[in-house]
Amino acid sequence: MTVYLMAGGGTAGHVNPLLATADRLREREPDAEVLVLGTAEGLEARLVPQRGYELVTVARLPFPRRPNADALRFPKRWRATVEDVERILRERHVEAVVGFGGYVSAPAYAAAHRAGLPLVIHEANARPGIANRYGALRTRYVATVFPGTRLRHGRALGLPLRREIETLDRFAVRPQALAELGLAEGRPTLIVTGGSLGARRLNEGVSAAVDAILAAGWQVLHITGDRAPVEDPGLDGYRLLTYCDRMDLALAAADLAISRAGSATVSELAALGIPAVFVPYAVGNGEQALNARGAVDAGGALIVADADFDAEWVRGPLQRLLEDPALVAEMAARMAETGRRDGADRLVDLIQEAVRERGAASAAPGADG
Repeated sequence: MTVYLMAGGGTAGHVNPLLATADRLREREPDAEVLVLGTAEGLEARLVPQRGYELVTVARLPFPRRPNADALRFPKRWRATVEDVERILRERHVEAVVGFGGYVSAPAYAAAHRAGLPLVIHEANARPGIANRYGALRTRYVATVFPGTRLRHGRALGLPLRREIETLDRFAVRPQALAELGLAEGRPTLIVTGGSLGARRLNEGVSAAVDAILAAGWQVLHITGDRAPVEDPGLDGYRLLTYCDRMDLALAAADLAISRAGSATVSELAALGIPAVFVPYAVGNGEQALNARGAVDAGGALIVADADFDAEWVRGPLQRLLEDPALVAEMAARMAETGRRDGADRLVDLIQEAVRERGAASAAPGADG
């Protein structure tokens, strides 16, 4: 029985690929033990136990980004956290470490390297985070989602998708999806979503010009999130939800999406062949615009700056797109060409390769312990 430690957390962008990979690894190796390293404050504190995995926690330890008191305390806290992870590795007889970025990953990478354990890293964004840049210096088993990600030893394997997305047959499920979501058959559907928290710019722009979308012959499924609410105009063909707990059905109903460009969103839309208008989040290091670049360059998506997405844009470029079904169909075909559904399998292949090669090296004549 192999014991794996998977490190990552804080946000859904780290936790969901981790859980998808853990599920696939457990399918391949039913006797394996999978532990998840996270913090007590992150999203993993709820999602990991819900999925049936044991969560072991360490202190949240962000890298200092400016010279201040936290930077002065960082070296001591770093050593203590790495030692905590080393203790977990010893006590739980961990044989391989897999990291998905985030605060807890860097100490796990350091501890795995010091212990001589196989280390596999997965980077979801086109622009890698600091933890994974650090970790990639300590292993050659590095997976990325996007081919253009600049990370040492990186191999573009795709994103481990949620099972319900990976296996979704959109066209078979579409009648059920339309019925359950209160949408009409025979009318194309535009889905608008800014993620679980919502996106004020998207919500306001669409809400102020929803009449133009309806006039183009489309219906709208508008998932607003809970932090950027808008009023429901009560128009026929417009369906407003604060939250959707069946995104597989929402995506099965969709013919075009307007969304942010997080790695999971881009990967899921591409895997399902749903063309998109990406409005990258304006705050951060610009990774969302880079995440969208491959789909845009392939002709499967458009990209609009956050500052430019408003009612005028909806009434202009968007309405013209909606009134051109041949162009939407061409974008769908091009989007599908950029997508893949086998990210979980390919990452588990890499994990098992790392473990096998470590075992072969240990068994070689003259090898240490």
